[in-house]
Amino acid sequence: MATNGKGRIKEAAFRRLVFVILVTLLGAFLVVFLLRTSSVSDSVIKEGYGSSESLQMTFKYSDRTERLNLPIQNELSIRLEKRNQLPPRNLDLFPKLAKDSIVIALYVHNRPQYLKVVVDSLSRVEGISETLLIVSHDGYFEEINRIIEGIKFCQVKQIFAPYSPHLFESSFPGVSPTDCKNKDGADKKKCEGTPDQYGNHRSPKIVSLKHHWWWMMNTVWDGLKETHQHLGHILFIEEDHFIYPNAYRNLQLLAQLKPLKCPDCYAANLAPSDVKSRGERWESLIAERMGNVGYAFNRTVWKKIHRKAKEFCAFDDYNWDITMWATVYPSFGAPVYSLRGPRTSAVHFGKCGLHQGQGEKEACIDDSSLNIKVEDIDKVPNIKPDWGVHVYKKQAGYQAGFRGWGGWGDKRDCQLCLEFARMYHLGSI
Repeated sequence: MATNGKGRIKEAAFRRLVFVILVTLLGAFLVVFLLRTSSVSDSVIKEGYGSSESLQMTFKYSDRTERLNLPIQNELSIRLEKRNQLPPRNLDLFPKLAKDSIVIALYVHNRPQYLKVVVDSLSRVEGISETLLIVSHDGYFEEINRIIEGIKFCQVKQIFAPYSPHLFESSFPGVSPTDCKNKDGADKKKCEGTPDQYGNHRSPKIVSLKHHWWWMMNTVWDGLKETHQHLGHILFIEEDHFIYPNAYRNLQLLAQLKPLKCPDCYAANLAPSDVKSRGERWESLIAERMGNVGYAFNRTVWKKIHRKAKEFCAFDDYNWDITMWATVYPSFGAPVYSLRGPRTSAVHFGKCGLHQGQGEKEACIDDSSLNIKVEDIDKVPNIKPDWGVHVYKKQAGYQAGFRGWGGWGDKRDCQLCLEFARMYHLGSI
């Protein structure tokens, strides 16, 4: 009897031990699960940016993306997308933006030698501390990231295109092993892809030009907490646009004068549409076709552009600007003018194309030596409100009817482009 009693005691003790172990393991599993599911909020909190609102935006966005036909993300893409939810840096230095400030969006790829010049020029711009600088990255490159993180002259928000082809090494929108190449016949080669109008299959490095610009536009206008209610102008510049010290003040003047002096002007430009021109030096404002160097427009214009998403995404040209000139602007039904001053306030100085980056066998090499003369008149506002407007009614360049240079024939690229347009407007396109 005593032996049986001791056995029952040992068995009960063993059961209790097993129970404790199971409870402990279950608790550990729960902790790990909660830590993983709260990784977004943890990363935000570690930066001192934790808030219930930012967390709600995260979950809303996750739910929305599940309803879109987007490529499966890899770890890097997901990690960068989470970074997009962080508030701007330098809030301790510049806690508030100036009233009616003009937001600046700088889009970059991987030309650090150029970017250093642009950032230095921005640091000398009068009024730069009053506004928010958004930097949109096409891909992730450590040196580019380091340059942007070193900016201390204004609020800075970095965003990374999560579906950039540069983030996907072996799947769409990057290079997939099953993709057709060059002029391959899909049926004969048993490969995937739709050729452009000239019979060429997609090049991820090339299509990223248009994808990044379109994703950035949709995100800056409609997807960011900081700007989704911004009604004023947003200035767009690239990583090889030298910005003069008077650029911001001149742009503020142009934004004020545009509805009064040029009701038909959709935008304001810091530079002539002819990138080689430095301006006429007249005592007159200039209305001409919209250029692609230092252009700015407001939400009303963006809505008109967004409504033309199908036209933009279907046009067979990998250049966003040529697509706009040849199909989107002409569809507005009237000439699309941009207002600027008679002296340039921005200059395109790059010799290498946007996606001729580093580490390639035939990478474009440029020491970024500048031959840009900044005179005293370029350091202060040099636009006068009492000037008249000279209108260039007929200008050379891409017009309606141009077929496009191709490079944008793959149906997958067209679909991804449309998904970017739907991302913050489900059911409206």
